[in-house]
Formats: sequence, C-alpha cells, structure tokens
Amino acid sequence: MLGTYYYHEIIRRTVIAFGTLFNDINIRHKNSAGSSISEIKVPLAYGPIQKFLARIEQQPELNKPIAMTLPRLAFEMTSIQYDPTRKANVTQTFKALDGANLKKVFLPVPYNIGFQLNLISKIQDDALQVVEQILPYFQPSFNLTVDLVDSIGEKRDIPIVLDNVSFTDDYEGDFSTRRILIYTFNFTAKTYLFGPIADSTDGLIRKVQVDYYTSTDTTTAKREMRYTVTPDPIDAQPDDDFGFNESIEMFFDGKEYSSTQKTDI
Repeated sequence: MLGTYYYHEIIRRTVIAFGTLFNDINIRHKNSAGSSISEIKVPLAYGPIQKFLARIEQQPELNKPIAMTLPRLAFEMTSIQYDPTRKANVTQTFKALDGANLKKVFLPVPYNIGFQLNLISKIQDDALQVVEQILPYFQPSFNLTVDLVDSIGEKRDIPIVLDNVSFTDDYEGDFSTRRILIYTFNFTAKTYLFGPIADSTDGLIRKVQVDYYTSTDTTTAKREMRYTVTPDPIDAQPDDDFGFNESIEMFFDGKEYSSTQKTDI
C-alpha cells in the first residue's frame, strides 16, 4: 500500500474547520451611561504567538496608526498523536459509492490533533468579552461536522475538546510600555485519517451459503441441509438483468441428496 499516492486533505480541512469556530467574535465598547459606542470584530490569524508578540515589541507606541490592532486571536496546530482508545480493526473495510462506482475503504485511523488558540489584548475587559463568548460552548467538547473525504461523501462529527485555559499579564516597564494580556486555550480535535480508496468491483457478494444443523452446538450436531444461492450469470453487475441459481443439499445417514433450480428476476 505504501507508495500509492492519495491526498484527502483531512488535516487541512480539520485546521480550517477549527479556525471557523472563532472567526466571528465581536466586542463592544460602552460609555459611562452603558450605551454602545463601538463594535469591533476580533481579527483571527494562523500563526504562533511569538510572531505576533514580536510585531508588538517592534511597534510599542500606542498611537501609531500602523500599530497592531488589539484584541486579536491567533491559532496554530501544535501536535498530531495516535488515539488508541478509538482504535478499530485495521483490516476491516466498508463499501462506499463514488458516483456510480463502488469503492472499498479501510476503516479510518483515529488521530488527535492539538491546537493552541491565543487571545492577545491590552485591555482586560476586551479579553473577558472574548473569553465569555468561547468557554460556554465547550463542556468540555463541541462537535463539529467536517467533510473528510469528498469522493465518497464521508462526513463525521469531530469533537473539539477544550483541555485547559491559562493567562498571563505582561505589564512591566514604564508607562510608555504597551500592556499585553495573553489568554491561552489548548484544544484537541478527535479526527480520523483515511487511507487510499480502491475500486471494489470484485467485492460484490456473489455467493450465499447457509448450513442447517440438528442443534446449535455445531461441534456435535449433524448437518441436515445446505442452501446456496449464486447470481446467473456469475459475473453479473448490480445494474444488469440477471437471475439466481438456488441449490439445496440434504444430508441423511451420511448420504447427500441435492436439487438445483433457477430463478429469474
């Protein structure tokens, strides 16, 4: 199997789906009378927190137009780890349709993808507004439906688990130093990775065989009858016009008696 090219974009889709959870968060500023005077959409970007902290340190002046807008959300993928608690039989397969073609698909492999979401703010109230819009949805998980494999229409609910929350308040230096509040959320996405998808024209059931015994204990019971059904012709496809061959074998005192009949459909 190794060396067969395939790419389902599952990890990429999981990253995008995770980011969409936090791309529509807003904060409001109010005056002393409690009336809203402004509403700001919190920017979201992919990247490590160190990248954004470096930009802030290079633009420390609060009044410069080019200074980075805060608050801001940044997220990144931090780990990929196999999850043995969701393991299934590696050789087990299931059938799926790719248009009109029948495909053979091995059961997916469970993997946990770690994410870190960072909230950067200079005002505590701005940060708390964002925090309270995130935490209630995770108890501790939130199910997100992701289209994992387009070709077979495989969609699964991926639990996004909130592992922990922490924060730091870097408020050092003189009054001209920009205050930085950082809230860190660590998440785990319980996704699945699929292997290559193969054609399954030879995976059709072409023979059914049922044995009847004198009792349920097959180690001591005697076989009384065997019923067998096959398609006619044997290489018939699901959309073909075909019939069935039915065979019945009876067993009496060690002797075999059989009969065969044909059924058209």
